[in-house]
Amino acid sequence: MPAPDEVAPDGAAPDGIAPDEVQPDGKRRWWRPELGLALVVLGLGAFVMLGTLDVSTAASQLGLGPRFFPMLVGGSMIVVGLFYVADVLRGGRGDPEESEDVDVDAPSDWRSVGLVSGVFLAFVAVLDVLGWIIAASLLFFGVAAVLGAEHKLRAAGIAVVLGVSTYLLFVKGLGVTLPGGLLQGVI
Repeated sequence: MPAPDEVAPDGAAPDGIAPDEVQPDGKRRWWRPELGLALVVLGLGAFVMLGTLDVSTAASQLGLGPRFFPMLVGGSMIVVGLFYVADVLRGGRGDPEESEDVDVDAPSDWRSVGLVSGVFLAFVAVLDVLGWIIAASLLFFGVAAVLGAEHKLRAAGIAVVLGVSTYLLFVKGLGVTLPGGLLQGVI
């Protein structure tokens, strides 16, 4: 049996190694998209952990401060990233798409990606001026419309309910400050 990093003598890929993972010189490719994703997860975990170190406020009565959950999430991402990197380097592969509703040969819908990105950028641009309720309602409606909502009036109503409810949840329920914008003092 050939070594794990080489092809079989007849030129075929060894058992468990996909043919697209073998280079023309017979060596196994070490870089694959799965490894890129694993490194991104690992990097994001480190970014969250390092960003959390700047937070300095007193702990609550339970001893949990504002650093607890970000550190928990960042640490978990690092652990998952390390296991993912190890799995990919040992030969793990992502499963191909098997959904019956997905056409893997269809081109990417870059128009929708661009429009949704534009809606998010517009949200960021108008958030301070319009305030959370109006900006978030426009964001929710814009994304629904771009992604093909059939009933625009219903989508607009749901967007307003989501904008108001998230504002009340965060501002009144959790004490988080969100921009009031044009509705400052009304709600």
